[in-house]
Order: sequence, then structure tokens, then C-alpha cells
Amino acid sequence: MKIAVMGAGAVGGYYGGMLARAGNEVVLIGRPAHVQAFREAGLRLDTQSFDERIPVQASTEASAVRGARLVLFCVKSTDTESAGAVMAAHLEKDAVILTLQNGVDNAERLAAGVPQTVVPAVVYVATEMAGPGHVRHHGRGELLIGPSRASEEVVALFAKAGVPVQISLNVAGALWAKLVVNCAYNALSAITQLPYGRLVSQAGVPAIMQDVVTECLAVAKAAGVQVEGDMRAAVPRIAQTMAGQFTSTAQDLARGKPSEIDYLNGFVVRKGEALGVPTPVNRVLQSLVKALEASRYVARPTGS
Repeated sequence: MKIAVMGAGAVGGYYGGMLARAGNEVVLIGRPAHVQAFREAGLRLDTQSFDERIPVQASTEASAVRGARLVLFCVKSTDTESAGAVMAAHLEKDAVILTLQNGVDNAERLAAGVPQTVVPAVVYVATEMAGPGHVRHHGRGELLIGPSRASEEVVALFAKAGVPVQISLNVAGALWAKLVVNCAYNALSAITQLPYGRLVSQAGVPAIMQDVVTECLAVAKAAGVQVEGDMRAAVPRIAQTMAGQFTSTAQDLARGKPSEIDYLNGFVVRKGEALGVPTPVNRVLQSLVKALEASRYVARPTGS
């Protein structure tokens, strides 16, 4: 099977690399520096159990999705519509698109612009781009996907690559559960430039996180979403299992790049406004991250 990864950064590179390692034909579509590295020396997939260079095809052009039966859509939430538009004319009619993104509404936004089957996915993986063409994997890797005509085939495909995938009838609730975690950690990690473990050890931070959880759950309830799991207990556990991890928002700010904050805390703020649910803590966190973006904040994470 030919598989295309649209937005081959840390997440797309990890899953694309795992599928290529299992013998699938994979093309990674990404930024020029990464594409050049992929072409010259393959994808370096640096995990907890192996460190290998994996041969892959690579391109900077969206037209490279042509011929792919499965497309892993891994662009930033800010780019969902624009990336969908540029690849739309090149998609196979029977292609299945799996959205491996932060936020809860990417599949819906993408499906509005393409006729192909779009399957929402919840991603549980800690990765980073450690250099051009170099994906470093810090832990986990499982996926939760919505039901579709192709979901069973997707589960089997990933299983052969060593990636556990489950089908959920409440993928919206699972997406919201991840959104709650992202809202609790991403902005605070970005503002402080601290990894999870050190972040939660700061005075007052765990209480702020619980305030964020309270607001998010109130908005979800008003929206009629049943959030999966006990989020008040789940949020603190993340820092225990991934103490050295920096959030994607922290990594974006450290590199002077725009973040996805408008689709994380900002999404909760907008949804709360529409439903009449106050979200003052999420609003403050969104505003602070936006202010740092505007000032071209360029401090870099120094490690755990």
C-alpha cells in the first residue's frame, strides 16, 4: 500500500517511519530541510528501542499524495483548510485520510473541503524533530480512531507496523479528553519553557491546571460531549509518565514559530462564548501565548 504523510514533522515522521519500516511504500511531504535529509540519508527514527535510518520517498509538493490509498494528515491545526485545498486535486477517489492533529474539529474542517473519507484520530505519542530528517521518540505511540469503512483495515495495517490502534465509538469524547490535557499543559509549558515534570513542581501550577480542567469540562458538558476518562486524575499523571517532555506549543515558541494555541485554549474560549460558559483561565493562557508569539519569543528549552 502506498501511504502519504501530509506534514511530515515529528508526529507524521514517527508514524510514517513506523509504516515504512514495516515494508509499506511511504512518501513524506514536508519542509525543504527535512525533505532534503530524507532523500539523502533516509528518515532517522530514534526511539527507545531502536535507532535506524529508514528509506522513504520525500517531497515538498502536495501532489505527492497522488496514488496513496491512505493519507496521514499531520499539519498544524492552523493549516488544515489550506493544506487540504492544495492536496485536494491530487487525492485518489478512494483515499482515506486520517487526521493526526491537535484539537477536536480538524476532521470536520477538512471534510468540508474534500469528498474522500476523513477519519478523526486521537494521537498519544511524545516525539520531537531533533534535527533535519531526525525524529526522536520519547514514548507511547498508540492511536484511537473513529469508525469508518476503512477503520478495520487501518487497524491491521498499523498493527503490522507495531503501532496499536483502537476504534472508538466516542472519538469526540476522546478528542476532548486530549484537548483538556493540551489546554492544561501546552500554554503553561510554553510560557515557562519548562518540561512537564518541572512545570508541575512550581507553586500554584497544579491548581491552575485543575482550573483549566474545570472550565474545559464545563464547556464540553454544555456542548453535549461525554469526555472520556477521569480528567482530574489523568492530567497530573501525564507529568509522571513524561516528565522530560516539552509541549508542541513550547517547541513552537522556542523556534519562533506560530503555535496552535487558538485551536487549544482558544477553541475552548470560543466554544464557551457560544454556549454561555465562562472560561477566564483559558482566556488568560491563550492571550499570554499570543503575546509571546507577537514578541517573537525565541528562548529554547534547556532540557529537564
